[in-house]
Amino acid sequence: MKYVEIYQQAILLAVTYISLLLADYAPYFYNNAPNSTNGNMAMLSIPEDTPIGSHLYTLNGTDPEGNSVTYHMTFEPGTKQYFAVEPQTGDVTLVEELDREKEDEIEVLVGISDSVNKVVEKVRILVTDANDECPEFINRPYIINIPEDTPSGTSIFKVQAVDKDNGSGGSVTYFLQNMQKNKFSMDRYSGVLRLKSSVTLDFEKSTTHFVTVKAKDGGGKLRGMHRICSSSTTVTINVLDIQDTPPIFSGTPYFGYVYEDTEPGSEIFTVTAYDGDRGNPNPIHYTIAHGNDGSFDINSTTGAITLLRATKFLQKDIYKLLIQASEVNPDVDVQTFMTAMVTIQVVDLNNHRPTFYGENGPQSQFEITMHEHPLEGEILRGLKITVNDSDQGTNAQFNLRLEGPDGIFRIIPQIVINEAQVTIIVENSTAIDYEIIQLFSFKLLAIESDTPEKFSSTADIIIQLLDTNDNIPKFTSEFYIARIPENSPGGSPVICVTANDADSEMWGDVKYSIYGTGADLFLIHPTTGIIYTQPWAVLDAEVQSRYNFHIKAADVEGKHSLAEVFVTVLDVNDHYPEFSEGILEQVMIIGLPVKVEAKDEDAEEPNNIIDYSIMQADPANVFDIDQATGEIVLKSYIKSLEVIHNITRNKDCQWSLVVLAKDRGSPSFSTTAVVRIDITEETSGKGHMADFLLQSKDNPMKTLGVLAGIVCFFVMLTILISTIMFWRNKKSNRVGPVRRIIKKRPRHRSKTRRSKWFQNKKSGKRNIGFTASEANHHLQDVSTRCNRPPLPLPCAPLLPPQPSILPTSLNQPDWVLPTVSGSLSSKGSHIPQQTKCKMSNINSALVSELKQRFEQKKNEDASKLYL
Repeated sequence: MKYVEIYQQAILLAVTYISLLLADYAPYFYNNAPNSTNGNMAMLSIPEDTPIGSHLYTLNGTDPEGNSVTYHMTFEPGTKQYFAVEPQTGDVTLVEELDREKEDEIEVLVGISDSVNKVVEKVRILVTDANDECPEFINRPYIINIPEDTPSGTSIFKVQAVDKDNGSGGSVTYFLQNMQKNKFSMDRYSGVLRLKSSVTLDFEKSTTHFVTVKAKDGGGKLRGMHRICSSSTTVTINVLDIQDTPPIFSGTPYFGYVYEDTEPGSEIFTVTAYDGDRGNPNPIHYTIAHGNDGSFDINSTTGAITLLRATKFLQKDIYKLLIQASEVNPDVDVQTFMTAMVTIQVVDLNNHRPTFYGENGPQSQFEITMHEHPLEGEILRGLKITVNDSDQGTNAQFNLRLEGPDGIFRIIPQIVINEAQVTIIVENSTAIDYEIIQLFSFKLLAIESDTPEKFSSTADIIIQLLDTNDNIPKFTSEFYIARIPENSPGGSPVICVTANDADSEMWGDVKYSIYGTGADLFLIHPTTGIIYTQPWAVLDAEVQSRYNFHIKAADVEGKHSLAEVFVTVLDVNDHYPEFSEGILEQVMIIGLPVKVEAKDEDAEEPNNIIDYSIMQADPANVFDIDQATGEIVLKSYIKSLEVIHNITRNKDCQWSLVVLAKDRGSPSFSTTAVVRIDITEETSGKGHMADFLLQSKDNPMKTLGVLAGIVCFFVMLTILISTIMFWRNKKSNRVGPVRRIIKKRPRHRSKTRRSKWFQNKKSGKRNIGFTASEANHHLQDVSTRCNRPPLPLPCAPLLPPQPSILPTSLNQPDWVLPTVSGSLSSKGSHIPQQTKCKMSNINSALVSELKQRFEQKKNEDASKLYL
C-alpha cells in the first residue's frame, strides 16, 4: 500500500507538472503607486479645468507568458465617455470637458487583453475643483420697502450669494459699490444691509434708492492662473411716506382782480394746496382765516374764492385774504395746516384800447420822404401822430415801442397815460443810407402796461429815402499791376481799371484821369477806365522797363479817389549778341584758358543769356569752349607744344576759330566772331617779368603802366638818397668822396642768380638784377606783339655818378623765352610805316632810359657788397 500511494502521488505530480506546462495565464495591470501616472488608473484625480486633448494617464500591464497586450476602456451605459485610450500604448486622453460641480466622480471600466484572456477592472476617477464658478445671488430680485422714519443703523435686508466651488473659491464676501455716496452699508461676511449711522431717509427728497451689491469669492487657480470671481446685483429700496410734512400751496403768490362789471357769485380766484406727504396724502380743507369783511367766500374743498357782493358795495380797492389749508385726518387730534396770502384788487373795466390818430382822424399807416443821412437828433417833422386811450387810471397807461431795424430811430415818449403826441427822432444817421436800403418800414406799437388784457394797437411807419452824393468813387484795388511787351505798337491797351460809386443816377457817374511822372507814355479812357499807350509811344525794356503813375476816379462834384498803376515792359528778344570786335586776338598758355565775351543788350533773361560754341576750327579737335562762360581751352590730351606740332604743320601755333554767340530768346539771335589764338608754353620758370610781358601781350597799356611805376619808384628812391646826402654834406660843410675806402676785401664767393627781376635774400636785403640786354630783349618782344604805341614815360632827375669799382663776379645771365609768336592784328588791317617808325623811336628811348636806371642800380648794389 505504501508503494501504491507513492506511485499515485508521483503520477499526480507528473500530471500537475504537465498541466502547468500547458496552462495560459491571464494578463494583469501593474499596481499603482501614489501619484503614479501608469497602472490601472486607480486613485487618479484630474482637475476640472484640464483642457480637452490633454494626456492624462498611461495604462500599463503585462502578460505572464510575455505575450503582447492591448488596452481598452468602457463606460456605464448612459454616461459620458470622458476618456479615450490608445490600445497599443495605453495612453489615456481627455475627450470631454470636465465639470466638478456636475460630476465629481467618474466610473471607468479599464481592460487588458493578451488576445486570449481579458481582464477588466472598475476604477473611480476623482475630479478636483478649479475656481471656474462665480458667486450667484439667490432669491432675486431684491426689492424692499422701508418707512422714511427708519432709525439710523437699522438692518433692513440680507442678501445671499452661493459659489459652487470648494475651498477659498467657494467662500463669498460682500461689499457695496460707491460706498461713500450711499446711505447704506453692508456686512462683508453676512450680507446684511444696514442704514448708515447718522443718516436718515426723507420721502420728500428721494422716494427710491438703488444699491449695487457685489459678491466676490476667495480666489483660486483656473488653468494655472490665480482667479477671483465676482458678480453683482441691485437692491431697490422704496421709501414709504409718513405724515410729517404740512400742506404746500402751489403757484404762490396769489393775485386776483374784481372788475366793475363782475357779478356777485362769480369765481374770482382759486388757490391750490396739497399734502406735503405725497406718498400717503390727506385731504385738504380751505378756510379764510383773516382779511374778509363778508365780501368773499371760499370753497372748503376746491379752494375757489367767489364774490358775494356787487362791486359798487365793495369798500376797498385792494383786499388781502389769508387762506388756511388744513389736512383732514380723523386719526390725529391736532391737524397740520399752512397759510397763504391772496391779494384781490378791485379795478375798473378796461374796455378801450390805444388808438393812433392823424390829421384827419384814426389812422393805421403814416408815410414820409426824407434825404439820407439826416443829422442825428433831427425830428421827422413830416409825421404828425397822436395816440389816445379813453380808459382811466392804470387802464389808460400804455407803452410805445417802435419795431423794426434797431438803433436807427427813437420814439418819444415811451410811456403814455391817456394821450400824447408821438415824436420820432433820428438816432443813427450812418444807418440811414440810400445805397444800403431805400425804404424803411416800422411798426409803431402801443401796448397797455398795467392791465391784464394788455390791449394794444399798431400803426405802420413807412420812410422813403432820397439819394444824395455821399459816396466817393472807389477803385477795386489800391494798385494795379500790368505787363505789356516792348514791341507793342502805340495805342495798345495796357489794363482796364474800375472804380465804383455807390450813389445812384448822375451821382454815380465816374470819370477817369491819369497823372504822374511815369504817365507820359500812357492815356486813359475817361469813361471805360482802359489804359492805352500813347499813339506815338515806343516802349523799350532796355531803356526803361518799369513805369508807375497815378489814376483818379472822380464824380460830378469832384469827389475822387486815387490808385497807383505799375506797368512792367516785358522784354522781347530784339538784340543780337555782340562781340567787342569782329576779330579777337588772344594768347593762350598751355594749361590756361582764354576767354571771349559777347554782350546782349536785352533786359531780361533768357533773352540776354548767351551760349558759346565753336562753329569752325582747323583742325577741329584742338579746342573746347565752355558754353556758358566762353572760356576756350585746349583738349585735355594737349600738354605741350610738341603735341601741337604733331597735330598741324603750322609751326607758328596760331589758329583762327569761328566762335558763335547765341542767345536763348525766342526767336534766338546769334553772332559770330573770328578768334585768333597764339599758343605758347608756360614761362613761370624763366621769370616773373617774362610771364607778365607775355600775358600782357594784348594789353600794352598795362605793361607800360607797370614799367612807368617801376621807373617812378627808382626816381623817388634816387631823390630821397640825394636829399639825405645833400643835408648831410651841408651839415658837415664838406663834400664827401665819391668812392668809399675798401677796408677789407671779402672772400670771393660765387653766387648763382636766378632769372627773375626781383629776389629776396635770406638776410632780408633786396637785390635787384636786370641787365640792359634783357630789358632790351623784353621791350622789343613787347613792341613786336603790341599794335598800340606805349604811353610816354616821365623824365627822371639826373642820377649820381656810378662807382668805379664793380664786382667782377656778377655775370649777366642769358635769358631766352621760348615762344611761338603770331600776329594779333585784325584781318585785313595794316599798320602804316610812319606809325611803326614812331613806335620804334619811342621804344628806343624807353630802352635807353631803362638802361641808365638799371646800370646805376647795379653799381649801387655792387658797391654795397664791399662795405
